[in-house]
Amino acid sequence: MMDHKDDATGRGDEVRRSVNAADGITTEAEIETLVRAFYTKVRADAELGPIFDRVIGDNWEPHLQKMFNFWSSVMLTTGRYKGQPMRAHLKLKTVTPKHFDRWLVLFRETAEEVCAPETAERFIEKAARIAESLQLGMFFKPQLHDPEKKHACC
Repeated sequence: MMDHKDDATGRGDEVRRSVNAADGITTEAEIETLVRAFYTKVRADAELGPIFDRVIGDNWEPHLQKMFNFWSSVMLTTGRYKGQPMRAHLKLKTVTPKHFDRWLVLFRETAEEVCAPETAERFIEKAARIAESLQLGMFFKPQLHDPEKKHACC
């Protein structure tokens, strides 16, 4: 990851990386590395792989590009992602909350392998919030949590 040397000491990227990592900051290159490594695991996963195969099929590169843009927007506030994650996930009728749990396990594992600890933790925190938001949008049933509605229907 640190092949480019651009300062007089030949340590430009190395110094930048340590400063960024200490602050939990990432780069576009690190985002791409994380996304590619993560989706390699997802595709091989017994639970998640079949779901993604059904939806994405052989169109992985466009999906990865979309995910690079998404994570760039989330982590670097670049505004590159223009999609609607909730709408896309609402179409997934076979996805359950346990799939989000598995997704988060694989994401945490990959972030910890690819990123410095502070950066990995930032990614993981963002991923957990995103997963929670998607799950609320996909699975929250107000009548199950509202005592008045619960008694009225059951």
